[in-house]
Amino acid sequence: MVWFKWLLLCLVLFSPLGIDIYLPAIPAIADSLGSSQALVQSTISLFLLMMGLGQLVAGPLADRFGRRPVAMAGIVIYLAGALLAVLSTSGWLFVLSRLIQGSAVCATSVVAFSAVRDRMDGQQSAQAYSFLNGALNIVPALAPLLGGLLAERFGWQAPFWFLALYALALLLVVWRFLPETLPAGTQVKRGIPFGRYLAMLRQGPFLAFALVNATGMGMVLTYVSLAPTVLMNQAGLSPLGFSLVFGANALWILTASLLANWVIRRFGRRACLGFALAWLLAAVLALAATTLGEAAPAWGYMLPVTLACSGFACSLGPATSMALAPFGDEAGVAAALVLCLQMAGASLIGITAVALPLAPQWALWGTIVLAALLVANSLRVAKGH
Repeated sequence: MVWFKWLLLCLVLFSPLGIDIYLPAIPAIADSLGSSQALVQSTISLFLLMMGLGQLVAGPLADRFGRRPVAMAGIVIYLAGALLAVLSTSGWLFVLSRLIQGSAVCATSVVAFSAVRDRMDGQQSAQAYSFLNGALNIVPALAPLLGGLLAERFGWQAPFWFLALYALALLLVVWRFLPETLPAGTQVKRGIPFGRYLAMLRQGPFLAFALVNATGMGMVLTYVSLAPTVLMNQAGLSPLGFSLVFGANALWILTASLLANWVIRRFGRRACLGFALAWLLAAVLALAATTLGEAAPAWGYMLPVTLACSGFACSLGPATSMALAPFGDEAGVAAALVLCLQMAGASLIGITAVALPLAPQWALWGTIVLAALLVANSLRVAKGH
């Protein structure tokens, strides 16, 4: 089972790699394409938005045709998007390439999360989701540094050549080693099952747990989008310093995810949600305190961010597991809706937070408060689960 989880992790990595590897190259991309930096930055949220909306199509396809073919189709589309980014000659063509990659990632993500639900239940599935989401934080720790080095040495296209090669390699691995996990009793429907999506959304517990993921991811997306402004423009960090600080926080989130796994094993999923709420409340207080000071240093921003991301790491596994638990016979559709809400909701939260006429620190503070409120609500709902 260990090798199976690592293979699923490789599928999920398409998303953070597609977001983080080109962050240090954003100024160079904008200059090279004669575009505004704001347009290039917007591709982060647009990538997630396409990834979220695409789940609504990828989930039913995974239930109808199987996990393997949908995963392989997603990888091929991702490869095409990476090559289009390399060949882009304008900002809008680059945006199109990112939209294509975002639509591809929905397939690989829904297959990975559906496969966990196919093979595991209860506490075991919660631990698997925490493992996937925790190990993902190795990518934010390394991808910006790798992308920065590649872009500096070979040009801004180099990170996208890397993504293309990764897609090609994983296509061969999936074709050779990924088993078909689609259960025999899976409900198969033609077209997009809007009726089932609406029925799931009407179930209070499902929506409560799914919104925990959406607000938590929105909080993290807001941090990622605003971090260059706060850490480089305001705190004066160099691009290398930014990459190191960004990576150190990601490594800490991995540690928090391992802690979450231990808490789930020892005390259960609801207790892990309690830990998440404690982390988030500490972040709310810490960010308010440091933001009130004048010219706060980098640590004044990153300490609250670290606390908030720890809360996100502790909430994601239990919330995902509890949301999907009642839907074993239509895991693909249920996982698609959870991921749609998570990614599309996060995108909307991130876009709104960045657009608000607030200092970056206060915009982030608002998203942390929202995430804490939703986790508190999920704790109330989880009493009966």
